[in-house]
Amino acid sequence: MSEVESKMDKKHCRGCRDDFYNHGSNLTSGECWLLKKAKLVARVGVGHWENPPYKNKEVVTVPHYWNGEGSNRTHYIDPQRINSHGYIQ
Repeated sequence: MSEVESKMDKKHCRGCRDDFYNHGSNLTSGECWLLKKAKLVARVGVGHWENPPYKNKEVVTVPHYWNGEGSNRTHYIDPQRINSHGYIQ
């Protein structure tokens, strides 16, 4: 797993289905319980509707626990798992 040198904070949680805990929905702490242990990682976003190859996809920074929502869900893959032909190993 390739970690990115960047500070994790709530701004990186936007779009995660657990982000609602960061807005007062968690009665105990007011923040997602995963936030303190979260690490930012480099990933390639791949939609479940997309076909390979994934060679030229943009690398983005997301929390390692990021959990998308909705029918157009994007899966975040470690770029090291994409081989030279653009397929996930």
